[in-house]
Amino acid sequence: MPKQKTHSSTKKRFWLTGSGKVNRAHGGKNHKAETKNRKRKRNLRQCALVDSTKEATVKSMMPYKK
Repeated sequence: MPKQKTHSSTKKRFWLTGSGKVNRAHGGKNHKAETKNRKRKRNLRQCALVDSTKEATVKSMMPYKK
């Protein structure tokens, strides 16, 4: 059976935790940053988990990440 291709943008934007959940970065950090306060920009640096309803979709796009 042929190998499944990995979705290129997905492998750049998402990564797996040790327990198998999918992490993502927050958006909105680069554009119009001067209007956002310091606390908001600091909190946007933290990573967030992908919602459980979308987790299977993201994992199917990265078939060889364990």
